[in-house]
Amino acid sequence: MPSAQIDTFVGTLSVTETEGAITGLSWGAQGQDRTALLDRAIDQLRAYFALELQSFDLPLHIAGSAFQQAVCAAMLAIPLGETRTYGDISKALKVPPQPVGNACGANPIPVIIPCHRVLGATGLGGFSGGTGIETKIALLKHEGAASLLI
Repeated sequence: MPSAQIDTFVGTLSVTETEGAITGLSWGAQGQDRTALLDRAIDQLRAYFALELQSFDLPLHIAGSAFQQAVCAAMLAIPLGETRTYGDISKALKVPPQPVGNACGANPIPVIIPCHRVLGATGLGGFSGGTGIETKIALLKHEGAASLLI
């Protein structure tokens, strides 16, 4: 699978492409392949981190169940600078909050699919990327959602 990387203030991110769709984003260097889609993804990530991009426009493929895909779609609908709770998403999908939290934690394309914008009812909730909660806070501050953290 081709992958490309970008250095950001939350660490080195590697984006993976499979059959014409972005299928993964992870922390750490994994390769520096060049494809039109990976170049586009890196350009959009660069623009996001420069505060020049409100939402990503990339073909995505989420490997997983219909439920995982529904949770990812709900996260993609959260605008930059806004947050939702696991409970908000669970109500919209008519499921308990815990499976929503598990699906958020299993998000294969964090940052692009903004699982960092999903919070617990009484706190930040979790984050499995980068350095965990510190990375989640950094992304929320970057997006102007810092007032939500107080």
